[in-house]
Amino acid sequence: MLPDLPDLVVEARGLTKRYGTQTVVDNLDLSVRRGECFGLLGPNGAGKTTTLRMLMGATLPSAGELNVLGYPIPQQARQMHLRLGVVPQQDNLDPDFTVLENLSTYASYFGLRGAALDARITELLAFANLEAKAHAGIGTLSGGMKRRLTLARALINDPDLLILDEPTTGLDPQARQLIWQRLRTLLAQGKSLILTTHYMEEAERLCDRLVIIDSGRILVSGSPAELVQQHIEPHVVEIHGRGMDEWFNSIGQQFIQRSEHSGETLFCYLADERPLLDALRHCPELHFMHRRANLEDVFIKLTGKELRE
Repeated sequence: MLPDLPDLVVEARGLTKRYGTQTVVDNLDLSVRRGECFGLLGPNGAGKTTTLRMLMGATLPSAGELNVLGYPIPQQARQMHLRLGVVPQQDNLDPDFTVLENLSTYASYFGLRGAALDARITELLAFANLEAKAHAGIGTLSGGMKRRLTLARALINDPDLLILDEPTTGLDPQARQLIWQRLRTLLAQGKSLILTTHYMEEAERLCDRLVIIDSGRILVSGSPAELVQQHIEPHVVEIHGRGMDEWFNSIGQQFIQRSEHSGETLFCYLADERPLLDALRHCPELHFMHRRANLEDVFIKLTGKELRE
């Protein structure tokens, strides 16, 4: 009999991973509550994948304490895996099997068989909107179908905790919206989710709480709304067009509290946007857009705009 699910499905204290002299995850403290979507955000190389691998028991920590679903990790990782589902960044479906065979083969690892397995597969095919593709080969599926099948496969053991590593990367907007809908359904069922993503809109829509990490350390933590309120000016005006630099140096900078250049666009961050918008209306050669600040603005401010490979 499985133990009761704790209120904190993940507890990490001082979690650290070193490779030789390089510290990849540096004294990380984090917790994930039962029934919430928790975001783990950061640029490439920030330590997200290593953190996830330690949570799954696939990488041994160099230091710190870690409990997942009430089990000490890595000591009881095998028991924890019975209650864990994982959607990896890259699809690893078996190309030689059909949709149905991929699900049934994975279910065998958890001892599922017979009528119970048939009922579970029927339920998951409907959940993933793949009923009509049950006997289709993997090579015939679209990218969105493959991601939905990978999600369905991760749910075959009815896990309490689901780890999703960039689940919608490369999908078109319609497929992404469908995945979001399915993830919200899981949250409504009381599942706990850990999400990594480079889509800040995805994190804002799905995450109850999140952390932004860089160089293996937590920079900030909180709800998406809290982070926007605490770390960025409320208004953003994006400007581009011929003569923008000359206009900014001669006129525009008097209206702007803080600004960032990215490519050909000037991002202006303001507490009061009205004086700048009034000035821009007298400059027909410039194009501009006013919007509310969002999580992506916070992310760029904290981690920088340099390209990470």
